Amino acid sequence: MTTELGRLIAHRIALTGPISIADFMAEALGHPRLGYYRRALPLGAPGDFTTAPEISQMFGELLGAWLADRWLAMASPAPVRLVELGPGRGTLMADALRATRGVPGFHAALDLHLVETNAPLREAQRAALNGFAPTWHERLDDVPAGPLLLIANEFFDALPVRQFHRTAEGWRERMVGLAADGTLRLALAPGPTPFAAALPEAAPGAETELSEAGRALAAALGMRLGRDGGWALIVDYGYDQSGLGSSLQAVRGHRGADILDRPGETDLSTHVDFAALAAASGVRSFGPVGQGDFLCRLGIAERAGTLKRHASPEQVRAIDAALARLIAPDQMGTLFRVLALGDDRSAQPAGFSDTPSDTT
Repeated sequence: MTTELGRLIAHRIALTGPISIADFMAEALGHPRLGYYRRALPLGAPGDFTTAPEISQMFGELLGAWLADRWLAMASPAPVRLVELGPGRGTLMADALRATRGVPGFHAALDLHLVETNAPLREAQRAALNGFAPTWHERLDDVPAGPLLLIANEFFDALPVRQFHRTAEGWRERMVGLAADGTLRLALAPGPTPFAAALPEAAPGAETELSEAGRALAAALGMRLGRDGGWALIVDYGYDQSGLGSSLQAVRGHRGADILDRPGETDLSTHVDFAALAAASGVRSFGPVGQGDFLCRLGIAERAGTLKRHASPEQVRAIDAALARLIAPDQMGTLFRVLALGDDRSAQPAGFSDTPSDTT
């Protein structure tokens, strides 16, 4: 089955030739009218996936405390641009702001900016953050200059990637073309890729991915942090080190789907290459560490205990279940990683080891 967007993509390929998977993802997710993240309400039971802020208030509360601590470490600049990339329904930010009401001067210093392309989600964010007067943007580049506190939870995984397959003759890029019946199909480009120098050594049959968009965003973020000061926290599922393998997946209605099926109605994501992001940023980096370890170091077990003191037995069970989902190694605790990027003007952040990661 196809969609209006699928037919538009097929028409483009018929006119101009096969496109990269990165171009396909950009269209499928970000087409101005028909892209998945432009029109869908993807979160929660009626959507296609559930994120950590929707599982428990503890997640946003602890990340809010982390951001407030970073603000204090920066010598409490005012104003400070508080930015979230892909804020969902505004749940994380609402929890973060509620948890930091008692930090003297913090809320008065905040200038809230949300990078969001989805109009229905913007309305949900407006309702969740009533009273904080957020400003919305299509891109990080549109956020005004100034000291920065940024959070990106499950944002980088949705940025386009290129895919490559190692043949006996060298690396070839995987493309999206047309089958004889006019439907979308995957195939390898016939000639060598100009990206070969950036790809690892590997035996024939190996696969790898490269996110130009992710690296470009990390570089832009690092430039801002180096220039204006500040910190960024990136939480996502992915790899600590760059390597081999393909991770592109499609989800629709909480179930796996074919990546070419129903463009614009299907979520596409990949595992994030955290080493590439840290290197591209060019600033100090901490982590990545597992989400479970990070949240435990920030005190999530203690926060759960506080919530349970005045909870009903049913609520206690729900809190315990949410805690396990966020930190257990066989749930989100290990697969999800946390990376901090920061300037060189403030002390190291909570939640990480004592040694900063290497940067370039």
